[in-house]
Amino acid sequence: MILWLKGVIFNVTTVDLKRKPADLQNLAPGTNPPFMTFDGEVKTDVNKIEEFLEDKLAPPRYPKLSPKHVESYSAGNDVFAKFSAFIKNTRKDANESLEKSLLKALRKLNDYLNDPLPQEIDANSTEELTVSRRKFLDCDELTLADCNLLPKLHIIKVVAKKYRNFEFPSEMTGIWRYLNNAYARDEFTNTCPADREIEFAYLDVAKRMK
Repeated sequence: MILWLKGVIFNVTTVDLKRKPADLQNLAPGTNPPFMTFDGEVKTDVNKIEEFLEDKLAPPRYPKLSPKHVESYSAGNDVFAKFSAFIKNTRKDANESLEKSLLKALRKLNDYLNDPLPQEIDANSTEELTVSRRKFLDCDELTLADCNLLPKLHIIKVVAKKYRNFEFPSEMTGIWRYLNNAYARDEFTNTCPADREIEFAYLDVAKRMK
């Protein structure tokens, strides 16, 4: 997704992680993708890879993708952890509290998406903007913050519906606006796995409750 947004031409080769090719195993033994190599150096930390790409693929040739607001980086950073606890739970008596924790994290993200950022507020306008109209976390363009959060949010949407019959509440208008704007962008939809692949990946993760 980052490479696409940077305007870099790249090839995609799919591999079966259960039967990794030897050259892939030798690149980063004991780790799973994503990782990257550059001049013989292997990077396995996602954040380090993002920083590296932002530094190497820099203006004027490539667009800058870092968000303007540091809060955009941390918005929704606990949502996936809450989802993981919710989806891996096997105890019916714990389901309600774990669902509430997930909803609390989603509500916090929804509030951030609906709160206008400074650049949206026009001091000379007589109209008071109470709800943000921006498309993404930081502005109307996708940034590194979105590259990090959007795939996770999409996974939550697909998996929670399939295995827990849980959906993002309709009143979370910020999250729905955010997702619908993302689904309108090729950079996101064309780098997302198919829903059935996501469901299959979580087949053994989403435990049955007893």
